[in-house]
Amino acid sequence: MHIPENYLSPATCAVMGAAMVPVWVHAVRRVNRDLPKEKMPLLGVGASFSFLSMMFNVPLPGGTTGHAVGGTLIAILFGPDAACIAISIALLLQAVIFGDGGILSFGANCFNMAFVLPYAGYGIYSLIQKASGKKDRHGISYAAAAIGSYAGINLAALCTAIEFGIQPILFHDAAGNALYCPYDFSVSIPAMMIPHLLVAGIVEAAFTIAILAFVRKTSPDLLYGDDTKTHTKSRVPLFALTAILIAASPLGLLAQGTAWGEWGADEISAIVTNGKTLGYTPQGLSKGWTLQALLPDYAVSGFNEIIGYILSAIIGTALLIIFFKLLSIPVKKKEKYAA
Repeated sequence: MHIPENYLSPATCAVMGAAMVPVWVHAVRRVNRDLPKEKMPLLGVGASFSFLSMMFNVPLPGGTTGHAVGGTLIAILFGPDAACIAISIALLLQAVIFGDGGILSFGANCFNMAFVLPYAGYGIYSLIQKASGKKDRHGISYAAAAIGSYAGINLAALCTAIEFGIQPILFHDAAGNALYCPYDFSVSIPAMMIPHLLVAGIVEAAFTIAILAFVRKTSPDLLYGDDTKTHTKSRVPLFALTAILIAASPLGLLAQGTAWGEWGADEISAIVTNGKTLGYTPQGLSKGWTLQALLPDYAVSGFNEIIGYILSAIIGTALLIIFFKLLSIPVKKKEKYAA
């Protein structure tokens, strides 16, 4: 679901980036107001859950791959506004350091995965919770989380498909060849939606329920809106779970193939869709701007693929936790002395 560089026109990227600015402003204000400073470092753990979940690629119908995002999960734990910030930072880190998603398309990726997914997923989760009352609270909670996360990631996939599909309609050369993503709605929507409805949505729901059940068992006070007086002193289980996810991350290497819409400029011309080869490379892809990532494709020079993947997981997780830890440090105001 990470839209790479040059698959969207600069105009589309500008519009999507502009659309995210008020969302980020709103989210930052709400987080500053509502999230206790002592929970800010734990938001880094939540962001790392999202980052690590996106490293676990799974095979999808059609020979492509996909992954969970954890957007609804983080919203349930910290609130949708905090989830928006956490996933946005994770996506920025992925784009700059690992080349996963584009810099120009950063706004679009955030719109899909950091805005639509957590807000929609949490909204559906909350509606089901309220409609059910307090009867069978935990059972309803898990069902609501599963439905919300499944719906959230599929709505995000639909937005991605629309952003892809509109490109060849609006941006093409005199010969009718697309300048950016070459697949219109008739291809992009089924290509994105069928695998997400059949597999990726279920993976997202399963990941959400599994982590939610663990957190409810070990750190129940972490849940957003928790009104209990139970406060967990030790966060060791959360960090232990993070370590386990890091160690298991190479399982994501087992999935063969490339995520749909994430092919390189050197391979897209040979991609077969509906029995036909594209046969050309869109000009925007072949001549577009690209940032050289520090650790492209989660590989570390000098290490084999598995070790490099684990090191990338460690680096990404550490940077996210450190970033949110720094945000929790209060800024000392300078005292003013009368002259």
